Amino acid sequence: MATQLIPRSEVLQPIPITATANPREDDIDLPNLVSTLGAHKWTIAFGTLLFFLVAAAYVLLATPKYQATAVVQVESRPPSVPGVNGNGAAPLPPMDASPAATESQLLTSRRVLGEAMTRLDLDVSAQPMQLPVVGGVIARAQQRLQPGSLGQPWFGLNQYGWGGERIDVGALELPEALIDTPLQLQAGDAGRYTLFGPDGRELVQGRVGQPASANGVRMTIAELNARPGTRFQVRKFNPMAVMAALKNEITVSEQGRNSGVIALTYTHEDPIRAREVLDQITRAYVRQNVARNSAEAAKRLEFVSAQLPNVRRELANAQAALNAFQTRTHTMDVATQNQALLTQGVALDTNIRQLQMQLSEAAARYTPSHPVYAALARQLDQFERDKAGLQGQIGRLPDTQQGLFRLNRDVEVINQTYANLLDQAQQLNIARASAVGNARIVDAAGVNMDSPAWPKPLLTLAVGTAVGAVLMIALVLLRQTFRRGVEDPIDIELLGLPVYASIPFSARGRQIAGRPGLRRRDGRQRLLALRSPSDLAMEALRTLRTSLHFARMEMKNNILMIAAPSPGVGKTFVCANLAVTMAQAGQRVLLIDADMRRGTLHQAVGVRSEGGLSELISGQIQAEDAVRKVPGTESMSFISRGSVPPNPSELLMHPRFASLLKQLAKGYDVVVIDTPPVLAVTDAAVIGHQVGTCLMVVRWGLNQQREIALAKQRLEQNGVNVRGAIFNAVEKRGSGQYAYSYYDYRAIGGAAAGR
Repeated sequence: MATQLIPRSEVLQPIPITATANPREDDIDLPNLVSTLGAHKWTIAFGTLLFFLVAAAYVLLATPKYQATAVVQVESRPPSVPGVNGNGAAPLPPMDASPAATESQLLTSRRVLGEAMTRLDLDVSAQPMQLPVVGGVIARAQQRLQPGSLGQPWFGLNQYGWGGERIDVGALELPEALIDTPLQLQAGDAGRYTLFGPDGRELVQGRVGQPASANGVRMTIAELNARPGTRFQVRKFNPMAVMAALKNEITVSEQGRNSGVIALTYTHEDPIRAREVLDQITRAYVRQNVARNSAEAAKRLEFVSAQLPNVRRELANAQAALNAFQTRTHTMDVATQNQALLTQGVALDTNIRQLQMQLSEAAARYTPSHPVYAALARQLDQFERDKAGLQGQIGRLPDTQQGLFRLNRDVEVINQTYANLLDQAQQLNIARASAVGNARIVDAAGVNMDSPAWPKPLLTLAVGTAVGAVLMIALVLLRQTFRRGVEDPIDIELLGLPVYASIPFSARGRQIAGRPGLRRRDGRQRLLALRSPSDLAMEALRTLRTSLHFARMEMKNNILMIAAPSPGVGKTFVCANLAVTMAQAGQRVLLIDADMRRGTLHQAVGVRSEGGLSELISGQIQAEDAVRKVPGTESMSFISRGSVPPNPSELLMHPRFASLLKQLAKGYDVVVIDTPPVLAVTDAAVIGHQVGTCLMVVRWGLNQQREIALAKQRLEQNGVNVRGAIFNAVEKRGSGQYAYSYYDYRAIGGAAAGR
């Protein structure tokens, strides 16, 4: 088979891509996404573990909270009140089909909450002061081990409570200035105590069970069980603030739609208090519900009782007038033929009087436009018209019969009205004494003391771990989005920079180099080319060496400058190990550290930095004193940066530097110069005028396209032509880098790959 010969100028030359190439679409690369998460798996794992530990610490340190529950039923029908709903009285306004919404608001009204707060003294708080963070845990553990006993102080801290302390403030009155202000109460001997103000000033002294007052403070301590010296934090809250807090902490919800069954829940650190608060609220609500219905009967009884004396006087006057008329006219009774008219007139007048009293009562409750008031007014008008018609018939009777008729009618009407009022008064008295509401307690307040409502250990740990994992993944992706460098050689070549080599990331190289920024004076070499020559990164550098061997034939001299846009891209690693590979190929190589500010090539080579380039340019030493042989390579020499000068850029611009490079280049096949970052200082642009080839090192995932383009533009503006780029620390991630991967091809029995 014939073999086609390729000209040397075309061997291993990078294929440039013009800047007019279409940019790649930013589609979601799922393999790249998974690979990104895999590359940061330890960061994600550490963050998730940290959140798990925080959740575990919260479970251990958080004060348990217990939940009390109660159930109340509200009936939708109005209560039956004798004397109110019957006997033709004005009907009560209809209730809502579902009164639960209204009653839920009443359950947490200030009237109900205020009664519960007063009965339980919820506006007064007294708690033992505990060691910060862990004091509560210690106190709870002590009570589990020795219930009811006082815990022993730790480290002699007698002022803190260590478990078992109890205090009951029976009464506390403070000046307005001390409301909502933390006060300190210190327990003394033999039941004595002292109350201190916020400034440490003594306010009052007293003994348990006895009232004490001083400085405008009045208080009674009903119970105090604590070691002498133990301090309690005492505070009296604003009642409005207490009721507002209770309203927010109590949950009221209807169980089922239009069921009238209302469930209440309340959570607190003290299970006894949680149960008592909910019990008092439900009882106060039921009492007030009954009182509302009893108030209706009491209000009507007051009206009826006010009418009875007046009606009794009217009855007596009517009977006296009838007797006087009968005596004067010697007429004893209404004629039989007129008895029907009398009965009809009495009925009409009785109904009219009843309606007038009901209308007076309705006027106190409703406006004239209310349907109840309007119905009563229409009925009264009808009775008045019927009475007017009856009066016409009575007017045709003889005068004596008319007078007797009228007086008998008045006596009968008033007597019947009086009897009705007496009957209503008796019924309303019974209703007021035996009133029942439309609400009742189904389940009294209760709490499960064996199972706190919060925290839930498993739920808290699961949520904490999940939140940690999600946040860490989001952090990794967010950082990758906002600080994402190039990850594909095409992104570099789109800027007009051919990629001469893609050097894979070397874990072995990082291990040899050690932690970045650490000063090393042990004199040990840290060259991957000598310590692990079979590493995949070294194979890539050998490929770069071959490309440069043929490309350098077209350059003006044999000086190679390695530049970088920013620090931390691995430029020093590339310079040192590339120089070693060239020397191993039989070339005479001189490696120069021209970064006189922060150069670290001497650490990689294993020599001291003094006596180098800065002293050589300034004329302090000669070239033979600055050039040092590198152990392990026969044909490689090295010039360190020298002592850090105050004016590196001025030294590089000195004519002595250009003549020095020309002189040194004659004695070597290739001179490799490590320069400072292009975007940081101007040293690289100054050095670039003296070199024949300039390559830029770009780090995978670190340098962004605009950063690379800016560095290239800055060099070209200063007349330095950037030949191409070296893609360093490439990680195999996604689909874009597979074409630039390297394979481990060594003799059998060789060492494992560095990556």
